[in-house]
Amino acid sequence: MEISGWLIFMLLVQVIHGIGTWKLYVKAGRKAWEAFIPVYNGIVLMQIINRPKYWILLLFIPVINLFLFPIIWIETLRTFGKKSTLDMVLGVVTLGLYIAYVNYTQETTYHPNRDLKAPNKTMDTLGSISFAVVVATLVHTYFIQPYTIPTSSLEKSLLVGDFLFVSKFHYGARTPLTPIAAPMVHDTLPVIKVKSYLEKPSLPYFRFPALQKIERNDIVVFNWPADTLYHMYKAADKRYDKPIDKKTNYVKRCTAIPGDKIEIKDGIIFIIGKESILPERAKPQYFYLVKTKETPIDNIKEYYQITEGYPLFEINNEIWNKPGLKDELISRYGFEEIKKDSLTSVITGQIDQEIYNKLGLIISTNYFYGNLTFEKFNQLKSDSRIATVTRQISKTAEDGIFPDKQDGKPSKYNNWNRDNMGPIYIPEAGKSVELNKETLPFYKKVIGEYEGNDLKVNGDEIRINGEVETSYTFKQDYYWMMGDNRHNSLDSRYWGFVPADHIVGKPIFIWMSIDGINDGIKNWSIRWDRLFTTVSGKGQPQSYFQYFLIALAVYFGFDYFRKKKKKKEEA
Repeated sequence: MEISGWLIFMLLVQVIHGIGTWKLYVKAGRKAWEAFIPVYNGIVLMQIINRPKYWILLLFIPVINLFLFPIIWIETLRTFGKKSTLDMVLGVVTLGLYIAYVNYTQETTYHPNRDLKAPNKTMDTLGSISFAVVVATLVHTYFIQPYTIPTSSLEKSLLVGDFLFVSKFHYGARTPLTPIAAPMVHDTLPVIKVKSYLEKPSLPYFRFPALQKIERNDIVVFNWPADTLYHMYKAADKRYDKPIDKKTNYVKRCTAIPGDKIEIKDGIIFIIGKESILPERAKPQYFYLVKTKETPIDNIKEYYQITEGYPLFEINNEIWNKPGLKDELISRYGFEEIKKDSLTSVITGQIDQEIYNKLGLIISTNYFYGNLTFEKFNQLKSDSRIATVTRQISKTAEDGIFPDKQDGKPSKYNNWNRDNMGPIYIPEAGKSVELNKETLPFYKKVIGEYEGNDLKVNGDEIRINGEVETSYTFKQDYYWMMGDNRHNSLDSRYWGFVPADHIVGKPIFIWMSIDGINDGIKNWSIRWDRLFTTVSGKGQPQSYFQYFLIALAVYFGFDYFRKKKKKKEEA
């Protein structure tokens, strides 16, 4: 819904409010016209029902107002003597319209000094719960959101099982686009697994002023632009275009900002021609081909705690060299020959159990692929038990690499891969790019989907909103996000740019970290050295957990002696 539509809707609500309540305003000693003036009528109503004026501000905050409106309806009815359970239920289920019925058909008495306490224990409990939900939703939506690292795309910088606090206000808190939604859940209600929101009505995009801009190499939480899953807990066989704020949350490192030109050469990132230097806390990983001498590979993996990798396989050369078989296996399964001697060859590829049995393969005892940081690579390289350690660099075309296929036809950029691609210009708001068959694949989704234009291509002719165009000016900023786990991360190399309106927030703090989080509670173990550590900063992360415990002990000690002193004074 556009801003003009919302203004009309809000005006209509104010008119309905005035028509439905003006007699009650008069009964409370106010003027009838005061019920019709936007915002002012709310301030007056808060005075009538003896509630804080700041509640009016909360009524304009999406999601939070869903809880506050029913409270105000009930408080209004109670102020005018309608305080039975039936009155309260009718006030809520009619979305406040029951107040209009009372306004015109019931004899009411204004109680300016009524008891503000709940009439019974049930209502008191409901009031306390509602207040807690309002506060928690306010904090969750506009200030701090808890977040869990579910995948290894940022290993070893952030670990699977890290529990983060994500700041919404660093990059500017975003108002929900889906105002009618369950609080403190994402796109799906747990257990029952149904949508947690209504798509309509929707609010126009708005973001509060930011404390800082996104810088290169910042770790950022954002809504995954390519998310078309029906919901995030269960696979589906149909496309589903979600509202922006209900797309799946991703966390990656921002490797390029608006206006940059990014290029990846042999896995190394270059920005405007210069190598991008990662911060000290970043721990990028790549797959390496490791060859041992005598030591079994399982011993090496366990010693160096290599948790990500995959085996290689040995095949008898009599089978491998059968006429046409090698070429067929390479084309169909992506087999690659790693080593060959007189008797056997070491190969890798998409090997399933059927192929494994059919070809008589065995798992190599001397070769394996391991996902390593630079630090671990150097350790292996100097280990006398290791023959060679070689970083794997993709040289051939890889399916699915941005910009991939356009209109079902292969792009000329399909010779790119995860380690070699670019240069690519990152769109900046207000800047223009030339449009032609060469550049359109990069910005087609930006123009048509992210910025809402009608884009049509007919031969060499590009039409935007019906007009032939040879250039395009971007409406918002875009970012390039990548995982530190460079060979095991679904990121901008596959789906392109992240629009500014998809930015969620900045991870600032790890408050809990559980190793084996996906392996069942019996296998959980707390990573004590990661508790209460900051995500960003100079030097290696330092845990502040001990200081937290000291502060907690001081607080409880102070509270104990304060209460003891108070009891002594009362005695």
